[in-house]
Amino acid sequence: MTVVTGGVAGGVGDGVGGASAARPQLIREINERVLLDHIRRSGPISRTELAGLTGLSKPTVSAALSSLERSGLVHVTGQRTGVPGPAASLYEVRPEAGYVLGLDVGREFLRGAISDLSGSVRARLSVRTKAGDAMARIQELADLAVTLATEAGIQLTQLTQTVLGSPGVYDPRLDALTLTGRLSGWDSPATLAALRDRFGSSLMIENDIDAAAIAERVHGHGRNVDSFAFVSVGTGIGMGLVLDGKLRHGSHGVAGEIGYLPFTEGSGSDPRDARKRGGFDASASAAAVVRAARRAGVRGTSTAEKVFAAAARGDVVAAAVVAEEALLVAKAVCTVITVVDPDLIVLGGGIGQAPGFLEAVVKQLRQMAPVLPDVKASVLGTETVVAGCLAAGLDRSWQSLVGRTANSV
Repeated sequence: MTVVTGGVAGGVGDGVGGASAARPQLIREINERVLLDHIRRSGPISRTELAGLTGLSKPTVSAALSSLERSGLVHVTGQRTGVPGPAASLYEVRPEAGYVLGLDVGREFLRGAISDLSGSVRARLSVRTKAGDAMARIQELADLAVTLATEAGIQLTQLTQTVLGSPGVYDPRLDALTLTGRLSGWDSPATLAALRDRFGSSLMIENDIDAAAIAERVHGHGRNVDSFAFVSVGTGIGMGLVLDGKLRHGSHGVAGEIGYLPFTEGSGSDPRDARKRGGFDASASAAAVVRAARRAGVRGTSTAEKVFAAAARGDVVAAAVVAEEALLVAKAVCTVITVVDPDLIVLGGGIGQAPGFLEAVVKQLRQMAPVLPDVKASVLGTETVVAGCLAAGLDRSWQSLVGRTANSV
């Protein structure tokens, strides 16, 4: 968390940098947020350690901790013994202070999980969708939320934040999602209105690939990396871009929509598909791999996974299709490298994580890219989008809860 207030190490309230001119309530809120962030990331932790990490005085730390304890956000979990001096009380977040619901809406599957405010997952579930339209899919999401809450042993009213990972980009002019790909009716304004009605006006909707990038930053290869691109290649194609430690959406929300790159030379390309979802998506997504294999005469290729399996068994024609796919993806990755020059590229999605595909892409990149950053395949599984939604929801929940605490003082 970055606090631009002129305080020391993010805290204010000790007469530093003109903080005395700030409103007391604002000072309390900033200090509590700073302390809470450290407790979340480093707890169990003592008052003395918090004072050292933040630069705040011990009395200021004590006052902020007392407020956070009264609000039920943190509690004392024990004492540190075996060191010189009095035993120090140790603080950590109170998990039951709230809960986050993360949902992932896909064309074939709906996935979800509920975590407490410590980040521990209390319930997780994946179901195959039977919905034929947007409203039916929303009902399935609502039913999934009820099932998850029951399994977690909580009421839906105890949720402090719900985050939905969804294909598409929010257009404020239309108050609707756009570029939603294969989800029928998902771009209708009525869809967004129905989602808000079901899950509340505070519902967060995050692009699914951006949510996966958040998960990669928190749980995967993106930890401790300032700038990286998460490139997902599977049933669709997209990218989540983290620069200087922050997820970037762009001025219009379309940063990372690399499916619209004008790369249409693949043998699986389809002009009609390109008009719907973009040239690169129509040339290199899973459907394009299947089209390329069928046009080349490879038998039994109803899925991209089967094409890759045929190539692994030694089918020369299928191997040529996979090699072409690696070349197409390498061209897109090379474009990303030349524009933003990230420290790391992470390949995700069913194709991006396929055995041997990483090496094939890197081989092509060595021949075309001006520099070669680290390129790795994601080790996160099918719950990546849900994990990113939970992480985003936790951050938003803590901000909201601390704000309410300060306002109640």
